[in-house]
Amino acid sequence: MGADLHYVRVHGYRRAYRMAGSGPPLLLIHGIADSSVTWEPVFDELAEHYTVIAPDLLGHGESAKPRADYAVAAYACGMRDLLTVLGIDRVTLVGHSLGGGVALQFAYQFPDRCERLILVASAGMGRGVHPVFRAATMPGADPAISVLTSPPVRAAVHLLAPVLRRLGGMGLGEDLDYVLRLYGKLANPTARRAFLRTIRAAADPYGQAITMLDRGYLAASMPAMIMWGTEDAIIPYRHAETAHALFPGSQLEVFEGAGHFPHHADPDRFTKIVQAFLLDTEPAEYDREHWQALLRAGRLHAPEESSGS
Repeated sequence: MGADLHYVRVHGYRRAYRMAGSGPPLLLIHGIADSSVTWEPVFDELAEHYTVIAPDLLGHGESAKPRADYAVAAYACGMRDLLTVLGIDRVTLVGHSLGGGVALQFAYQFPDRCERLILVASAGMGRGVHPVFRAATMPGADPAISVLTSPPVRAAVHLLAPVLRRLGGMGLGEDLDYVLRLYGKLANPTARRAFLRTIRAAADPYGQAITMLDRGYLAASMPAMIMWGTEDAIIPYRHAETAHALFPGSQLEVFEGAGHFPHHADPDRFTKIVQAFLLDTEPAEYDREHWQALLRAGRLHAPEESSGS
């Protein structure tokens, strides 16, 4: 990745981000336990056409990891504040996994600053999530993860990795190696605590607790692209169909055989889809009166799973 990390303080906390290119702004938001590094396969190509901003979310990567609010709403506010500091007003949002939930929340909270939505294996479309994340919300997860990320256990996992690959990678398939790298980062106690605060704000033992199913109608006029791998073991592919139905007029791009990281599985196709989507759609324009009318009309039917907010 050609873009180096830059740092800025927002509310006293160090925020790390990568920024390169020129043209319409594109904000790339990574998933839980990840960082801006996840966008390495596609960053440089996108930066040839756009101003690309890829932050490390608070509690992730090289950003600060304080005892703080790690709810998706707080992350959305953090993205707004970072963009304001950088002098960027409106953006197209590209959110992966948890970052998709943050992007959805951003579009809900700050519709005047969102031009388009690109959701990649996004959170917020139902309860389904890998059992490991459900387990991480339960009491005792911190000491359990501490043991599982200790040097002897990590060494054993490394030795067993070839066997795990042959056995299907615990359902992760081609994502196994990348996920194991993320798992290793949780050996750091500060990173582990930030991870646990984040997952407990987004899920519970029953699955994902965040959802946009009750408020998605507000984004009906927002240009939306959905990308998903058919073999996603972290957030199941069926959520892609839910997202596609939630946003009338949205486009759905299916990555056959890919797992949770379509931008890793086929980066060339990923960047071509993003570029074509931006060329073929006009940025959404915020209309306060229209937004007010939508809120007053509300949903015709309540969703089965609500965000509770």
